[in-house]
Amino acid sequence: MDHVTLLLQRLEQIGASLAEMGKAYALLGLGSVGESRDRLDQYSDLDFFVIARPGYKRELIADLSWLSRIAPLGYAFLNSADGYKALYEDGVFCEFAVFEPDEMSAIPFAPGRIVWSAPDFDPRLAIPSPKFIAPKEHGTEWLIGEALTNLYVGLGRYRRGEKLSGAYFIQSFALARIVDLADRIETPQAGERDRFMGERRFEQRHPLIAAELSEMLGGYDRTIESARAILAFLERHFPINPHLRDAIRALL
Repeated sequence: MDHVTLLLQRLEQIGASLAEMGKAYALLGLGSVGESRDRLDQYSDLDFFVIARPGYKRELIADLSWLSRIAPLGYAFLNSADGYKALYEDGVFCEFAVFEPDEMSAIPFAPGRIVWSAPDFDPRLAIPSPKFIAPKEHGTEWLIGEALTNLYVGLGRYRRGEKLSGAYFIQSFALARIVDLADRIETPQAGERDRFMGERRFEQRHPLIAAELSEMLGGYDRTIESARAILAFLERHFPINPHLRDAIRALL
């Protein structure tokens, strides 16, 4: 059985297991096993929410027999108060959370797919709160300011000898703002935009910018070169405050 078929089958089996236990209202598939099944491939995993009946959330988190009776679990890690990351012995990786109905309005998630639901389930619970459907986007000026000031602070830390902190500020924090600015620089190509993680499918959406990433993300021993490439990129595409630009250049 190929991996994609196994994933979809396993998700259906999880739904059937929950139905048999009678302690949940629904199983909601997310990401590539939700509304974006065209993205499924051999590297995909299972992302899902279990909507528990009131009073059963803690039990479903404490006892994973509803998962392990389908197939043996090789590893399971409680990575939050609400759920796990788990790996079946046959290679199916899961990331999931369990919520009760009164929690759903406060949970940020992209629209998903109801894989299984009990007859008395209210499907409105599977619809994300409007405040999470379109997360607030920062303005261009704010993104540029954050990128530049992260370069400045990161270079100062690097020059002080805090190489790891400097690398974080430049190759993580500043670079993240380049990712946020990408739609305003290069027309997005094929590839679904992730509402919460802009780096997902970045190479498919922004191939021209992606071709420059190796210069901006040089690694621990190339922080200075990375900062220089990020500054040059910003200067090519946006007007830059000359005082801050010169301060960054001095540290370079």
